[in-house]
Amino acid sequence: MISNTIDQEIKQAMLAKDQAKLRGLRAIKAALLLAKTEKGTSEEITEETELKLLQKLVKQRKESADIYKQQGREDLSIVEEEEIAVISAFMPKQLDAAEIEQIIVQLIKDSGATSVKEMGKVMGLANKELAGKADGKLIAELVKKQLA
Repeated sequence: MISNTIDQEIKQAMLAKDQAKLRGLRAIKAALLLAKTEKGTSEEITEETELKLLQKLVKQRKESADIYKQQGREDLSIVEEEEIAVISAFMPKQLDAAEIEQIIVQLIKDSGATSVKEMGKVMGLANKELAGKADGKLIAELVKKQLA
């Protein structure tokens, strides 16, 4: 589980006085603690749930960084990007567009989808197959492109 690793990494970052890494690790730890305590969850968090949390944290920071760049606040944008780098280190390797497209083409072939009307069916399969390995927005764009 990721939470044991996070605790060790936090200790190392504190000793190294690495503020950027510490911020990112604390964000992960906070998200994991919230997930454990929400809705009376008594079980351990699954790897799939951890992955979704990490994706959510990265997505939030990307959106914030984009807003900061639009407003000319490079200083704040850099902080968000540092945290993205720390959080991304705990995620599986991200696939590039060509690899994603190849998987989507195969999923479309397997599912028998022929039009954009069946995009939901393909998206369900694609999200399951590519969980944590690709951005949902990119997956949706590529599925739509292949079905059009």
